[in-house]
Amino acid sequence: MARILPSMASQMIIVLFLLYSLSATFVSAGGDLGFGRILDKKRHKLRKPKLNHFHFFFHDILSGRNPTAVMVVPPPSNTSMTGFGSVAIMDDPLTVGPNLSSKTIGKAQGLYASASQEEFALLMVMNFAFTEGKYNGSSLSILGRNPGATSKVREFPVIGGSGLFRFARGYALASTHDLNIKTGDAVIEYNVYVLHY
Repeated sequence: MARILPSMASQMIIVLFLLYSLSATFVSAGGDLGFGRILDKKRHKLRKPKLNHFHFFFHDILSGRNPTAVMVVPPPSNTSMTGFGSVAIMDDPLTVGPNLSSKTIGKAQGLYASASQEEFALLMVMNFAFTEGKYNGSSLSILGRNPGATSKVREFPVIGGSGLFRFARGYALASTHDLNIKTGDAVIEYNVYVLHY
């Protein structure tokens, strides 16, 4: 029996060594399941990140023959004074200056929905799709809460982008430049700060 025990002990040591080797292999693989891998930043032209500031005006036009924002879901009849539940789709021009006749640099395309029962607050989901200069064809994606004109400056996160704004992150500050209470037409000034490659 004394001879069997050393033999079993050596077999146990070999089994434990094999198990340890296998576990070390899985850990060093970083959990790679075959569908994801780390890429070389230089090969994919990801240089040092840049911080850009963009300044423009957003024209949300609800009135007239050619509105740029249209309500597609009206609020239910039993809703609060906030219009809770209403949804509008927009294709609003972005211009260099506050006048609609100033140079157009892109469009704000997306939707906004009344998302609060007690106070006026919108959920904003939009892309700033640029059409000018080197940013032509690139876009920034915004998603956030808009407390409307009750706040002098509203802040939204920049959650991503396309084209020159791949991997973008940052924030947008919006302030009301002009608001027509009767028609709902508004000109909003935007300052957008974006970190991108």
